[in-house]
Amino acid sequence: MSEIVFTRTDERIGELAVRPLDLDTDAGLLHGWVTHPKAAFWMMADADLARVVAEYRRIEADPHHDAFLGLVDGRPAFLVERYDPAHVELAGLYDAEEGDVGMHFLCAPTDTPVHGFTLAVITTVMELLFSDPATRRVVVEPDVRNTAVHALNAAVGFEVVGPVTKPEKEALLSVCTRDRFRSATRTARAARTARTARTARADRAEPARADRGVTA
Repeated sequence: MSEIVFTRTDERIGELAVRPLDLDTDAGLLHGWVTHPKAAFWMMADADLARVVAEYRRIEADPHHDAFLGLVDGRPAFLVERYDPAHVELAGLYDAEEGDVGMHFLCAPTDTPVHGFTLAVITTVMELLFSDPATRRVVVEPDVRNTAVHALNAAVGFEVVGPVTKPEKEALLSVCTRDRFRSATRTARAARTARTARTARADRAEPARADRGVTA
């Protein structure tokens, strides 16, 4: 089993950790995730186990591409890919800058979604990438139709550059600097703190309102 390379604790979700993907132990799990109907934008819906293993062996051998398994409280919960967009996925399709890092992520399918889970995952992925001082921007190229991931990207600070035509899809190129990510996460944290404070004030006021309601 691969060693943990990054951990982060989310106040709502728990401990999130990342380790390199180990195809000797993770292949079956991975196949179930990437072929699930909820993973349609991963474009491997019809892949058998052998094809999935071959694809991730290719990634494993590529010096410009890595794959990781994400854990939540020790249980497999998401997949991460990190790549050099000047060589993989976007080679020749955008103006690459020094310090650019590309990423994909996929949350495990579930019938009992947890509020805030996907945001916690993408935040963890961004923290992982920016933990490398050499990373200046994170670059993504989701399908233009994937509006859910566009909203998540915006929530952590991505700016849309514009559409990019790739062989397999029309993508929406977006970039996020370290400063934009830090600003977005500070804003989100402040908003959560404010909501918590409002809820606490409302909870404290409720008994008083109830008491007034029964006073003769």
